Amino acid sequence: MTHEVVQQVEALGPRLAAAADETERLGKLSSDSVAVIREAGVMRMLQPKDFGGFAAHPRDFAEAVMAVAKHCGASGWVCGVGGVHPWEMALCDKRVQEEVWGEDPDTWIASPYMPSGVAVPTEGGYVLNGHWQFSSGTDHCQWIFLGAMVGDAEGTPLTPPRALHVILPRKDYTIVDDSWNVVGLKGTGSKDIIVSDAFIPSYRTIDAGEVAEGEIAAARAGQTDTVYKLPFWSMFPLGITAAVVGICEGLLALHLDYQRDRTMAIGSKVKDDPYILYAISEASAEIAAARTQLLDGISRAYDLADAGKSVPFELRAVIRRNQVRSAWRAVSAADEIFSRSGGNALRMDKPLQRFWRDAHAGLHHAIHTAGPAYHTTALTEMGVEPTPAQRVMI
Repeated sequence: MTHEVVQQVEALGPRLAAAADETERLGKLSSDSVAVIREAGVMRMLQPKDFGGFAAHPRDFAEAVMAVAKHCGASGWVCGVGGVHPWEMALCDKRVQEEVWGEDPDTWIASPYMPSGVAVPTEGGYVLNGHWQFSSGTDHCQWIFLGAMVGDAEGTPLTPPRALHVILPRKDYTIVDDSWNVVGLKGTGSKDIIVSDAFIPSYRTIDAGEVAEGEIAAARAGQTDTVYKLPFWSMFPLGITAAVVGICEGLLALHLDYQRDRTMAIGSKVKDDPYILYAISEASAEIAAARTQLLDGISRAYDLADAGKSVPFELRAVIRRNQVRSAWRAVSAADEIFSRSGGNALRMDKPLQRFWRDAHAGLHHAIHTAGPAYHTTALTEMGVEPTPAQRVMI
């Protein structure tokens, strides 16, 4: 059965599509795009129930992200990234959950998780400094997760390293307004963040290693809903790849509508050209396969967690490999149909080119880097034990 939020997104989708040009022009989500996402409840899909969320199956979350991205790529991307943050917040100290959602359960949380800062221990917490890139949707968020390395008194990361995710309110960090000038996903507003000597109470931090394991952090937080027992590196990539697949689904839908009555330069109708029709069908099948494989992976992990079992590293590696492949498969298929859309599809007033640019921009996220995930999965399937470095992001 389709989740109620997905149904809401599908009903409100035309509003997202109508606002997409403004979102791109602004370099951040338009006010109407934000309103639609809030009305549909997308950002609360993975939020705990005691703070107004759905604690939904991650498959339903991914389908909601795809439904948004099909109408507006930037909006889908912000939902895919930002929609996972309530999942992690559910693993944090109740005090910070209350600070974030106590007055408004629709409060949004930004990131990035790249450990681009150093947190120096002090009485009661840490002092944080750093500069982070790629904080998607950050203009619309009041709190942020940031990755940081624990450092010594001089601000040098400790050896062996220890990584934290730290949580800051909007007043404690600076958004660099002119830091997002890009070719694709322009409307995500994925700007830089700067933090200078911010005090972080200990209860607003969480060990990155515990979050990566999922069930460890869930047990510590007292979370019993199955979704919170899943590994971070199965959950976080899910939303991002779902956005890319949804963007490609949107491009396919526009392509079909565009080609239906188009006459080519040689005078024949596209619908009479067997070669283009073959390409359309092949691309459609590839995009559908990308969706199916992405949802299958997270569903397999969920089923194990729901049965009270840990998700083994071998399966986590396969899920990551297939998640990466889903993104590249979908974008490759989108290329095949966009290249057959004719010269007018390149015009800036045609949404086809925006979807094509957004899809390619989505592949540039670190979680879509194929080499390490493929390498580690192949070793694992051969029965070769991966090194600690090869386990990173899996």
